[in-house]
Amino acid sequence: MASGSGSNNNSKNDFRRKWDKDEYEQMAQRRLDEERDKKDGKMVPPVKRELLRHRDYKVDLESKLGKTIVITKTTPQAEMGGYYCNVCDCVVKDSINFLDHINGKKHQRNLGMSMRVERSSLDQVKRRFEANKKKMEEKQKEYDFEERMKELREEEEKAKAYKKEKMRERKRRADDDVDFEEDDEMAAVMGFSGFGAAKKAH
Repeated sequence: MASGSGSNNNSKNDFRRKWDKDEYEQMAQRRLDEERDKKDGKMVPPVKRELLRHRDYKVDLESKLGKTIVITKTTPQAEMGGYYCNVCDCVVKDSINFLDHINGKKHQRNLGMSMRVERSSLDQVKRRFEANKKKMEEKQKEYDFEERMKELREEEEKAKAYKKEKMRERKRRADDDVDFEEDDEMAAVMGFSGFGAAKKAH
């Protein structure tokens, strides 16, 4: 397998191990033959996985937000605190790690996908642009002119109501000030200059 350093006179200072390549090739061949014999002479085909594709569902991260759950020893794993992955049968404690998990290699392998992405052709990109353009046009058609006018009218009415309320408040304040001045005049006529707020000059 490995020859010592003293086998060759020219390599006295070479301390690297030397490997017999032929011997290792024979060992590898023997191992392959044994594997073939175990599987009745049939080679096991390599596992072919699908290319990575985008999710067609929304990841639920907010359904358990703010809820309290009592967990006991008999509580099933799927109902325990955290995010449960039914594909890998595991619980992840927070949303960031859950997203990392479902985007990770182990989860994708369990789904039967590799981490390789299909390379898009020019036609596919053009088709996607056209589809997105149609979606945008449909949204613009759905945008109704009458609805917008109704919204604007409601906004104007709200603004008018707010202005009216402000005017009423100002009038109330002005009336209160006038009443207060009249009370001061009446108190002066009756001989009251105040209720001990200021000292009289002798």
